[in-house]
Amino acid sequence: MTTANLLVELFVEELPPKALQKLGDAFASVLHDQLAAQGLTTAASAVTAYASPRRLAAHISAVLAQAPDKAVSQKLMPVAVGLEADGQPKPALLKKLAALGADASVVPSLQRVHDGKADVLYFASTAQGASLAAGLQKALDEAIAKLPIPKVMTYQLPDGWSSVHFVRPAHGLVALHGADVVPVSALGLQAGNSTQGHRFEATVNPVVLHNADSYAQQLRDQGAVIASFAERRADIVQQLKQAADKVGGGVVAIEDEALLDEVTALVERPNVLICQFEEEFLAVPQECLILTMKANQKYFPLLDAQGKLTHQFLIVSNIAPHDASAVIQGNERVVRPRLADAKFFFDQDRKKTLASRVPQLAKVVYHNQLGTQGERVERVRAIAKAIAVQLFDNLGAQHASLSSHEGQVAEEWLLTCVDNAALLAKTDLVTDMVGEFPELQGTMGAYYALNDGLPDTVAHAIEDHYKPRFAGDQLPRDNVGLVVALADKLETLVGMFGIGNLPTGDRDPFALRRHALGIIRMLVEKALPLELGQLIARAVPVFGDKIQDPAAALQDFFYDRLAVSLREQGYSAQEVDAVLALRPQRLSDVAQRLAAVRAFAALPEAPALAAANKRVGNILKKAETAVQPQVNAALLQEAAEKDLYAALQTIAAQAQQQLQAGDTTAHLQTLAALRVPVDAFFEHVMVNADDVALKNNRLGLLASLHQSMNQVADLARLAG
Repeated sequence: MTTANLLVELFVEELPPKALQKLGDAFASVLHDQLAAQGLTTAASAVTAYASPRRLAAHISAVLAQAPDKAVSQKLMPVAVGLEADGQPKPALLKKLAALGADASVVPSLQRVHDGKADVLYFASTAQGASLAAGLQKALDEAIAKLPIPKVMTYQLPDGWSSVHFVRPAHGLVALHGADVVPVSALGLQAGNSTQGHRFEATVNPVVLHNADSYAQQLRDQGAVIASFAERRADIVQQLKQAADKVGGGVVAIEDEALLDEVTALVERPNVLICQFEEEFLAVPQECLILTMKANQKYFPLLDAQGKLTHQFLIVSNIAPHDASAVIQGNERVVRPRLADAKFFFDQDRKKTLASRVPQLAKVVYHNQLGTQGERVERVRAIAKAIAVQLFDNLGAQHASLSSHEGQVAEEWLLTCVDNAALLAKTDLVTDMVGEFPELQGTMGAYYALNDGLPDTVAHAIEDHYKPRFAGDQLPRDNVGLVVALADKLETLVGMFGIGNLPTGDRDPFALRRHALGIIRMLVEKALPLELGQLIARAVPVFGDKIQDPAAALQDFFYDRLAVSLREQGYSAQEVDAVLALRPQRLSDVAQRLAAVRAFAALPEAPALAAANKRVGNILKKAETAVQPQVNAALLQEAAEKDLYAALQTIAAQAQQQLQAGDTTAHLQTLAALRVPVDAFFEHVMVNADDVALKNNRLGLLASLHQSMNQVADLARLAG
């Protein structure tokens, strides 16, 4: 069966740049999948997606002109319903056959299949394969319908009557199977073999395509368009490097994948040019200049070897004139007012201290149920102070030096810095710079704090209290920043949970999941001696009667987030479930517990002990009253229960010492020696004895066993 390569292109007005790559990939993949579903592709078929600012296209190799016929077996009805006793067809069967294009002559050839209840009639036939024209029409309609269009627009066709709903007005449709046009239509357009090149630099317009395989090369040579998104992106990357090398001095273009994707979606044939601005603007914090160049102008700032901004930058032009000076000067002229605005904002903001801006926060609404930013700041201050005291007390218990006079001074310094940072952390929200560039909140606060003469640690905390802003982001660099970041995120979580504003499956407008993961990362990666339950408990009272106590639900939320994170790190669901079932309060201990559980699970004794532990747990749950882990040795009768009791006195005691020393792995491995006496106990001892005192004593023995074995993890969760 002969095949040829297929090309389909939609030529449209400028597509939304941030969605272009996704649109191109979706168009090509759905087109291929739909053709494959109709049997029009082969095992050798491969799809190549093309996406430029004004086109979506797909090249699919080895496409059939006609799909092969295929055998079809159609279920009709039970034999008793379709046939008389003598085998003659009933009206219901004849009607069904007529709908399938058959008549009574096929009745003798109908297949009979027993479906477990009755004999059923099946009609075997051959379905003609779809033609490429019909199949491609269906595939094209489906591909257009399934495009992930961010916002649909409606426009009128030239006939003046019909309207089309699409991402942008479409002006051309190409469908070539080899060199032949496939007669399909879409969006009021009929397929042809010609497309448009670059608006200004195409040497031929329209570009008449020779065949499906000449598409990319003809567009490049005649149309001055690089149709492939990936090729255009790679070309920009190469040109950026070449331009930076030309500038010299070890400068590099800033790395920003999102900016690179957006610029790739804005140009058809990239041309990177070197521009510059006045060096006096470098007195402005580089974050401001970089942001305005990237966000507003789509430029690539150049950084020196130390990561400092230079006065030169790169632009990606969509034209390549012989003399580029006009393009360069135009872009330099455009960026200058942007930089001047940033300098003006910076100069104006520094005329007022951050402390003088605190009253303004009382006029900024945070949430209609939770009050203003001013009220929020006071809550964060209270939570931060409580965390700082708790942290210092716990650190003092570990380090005797912190109980000295110098330790008291250090505590007072910590508390003072924490309070100042918490008080001023949100004040940059009412500055002109952050009003213009909200992305700079925290960053500008740090600059303004240093300008006010505040200590570096306070400035760092103001910047760092938003961290981690995203997955993989850095954590606050010191304890002051950690405390304020914990307080800020806890305030958000407790407040939102307290008013019932919880995240749903697809909505989390207050980034509560991110906040929870941020707290988890700080507690774990910084090994902070803080307990989760205590942190939440200290945050709840500062809200007064504005909220309902969300402590229980919030703890569950934290452990759910932690479980997801741990599974993503490669721990099994059983391992995670076993450790988190105990709700460990020090999250910094979780990794050690998981390692201990993994080592224990590898022991030959583990399956039996896990099963026994599950059995013990079920027995204790069924007890009429709560069972205390207490044993009266005088009531022990059977040898097996005496042996288990003796083993607990020695093995469990040794394991407890290892646990207190922090060696959780050795603790569990020591407990593995209990397998033999535990197995013997269940084989030879009747727990539910008729004698109540004997029964309760044996339950107490099992409770002691259960308590000893489940201090690191709920080992029953390891049972299959």
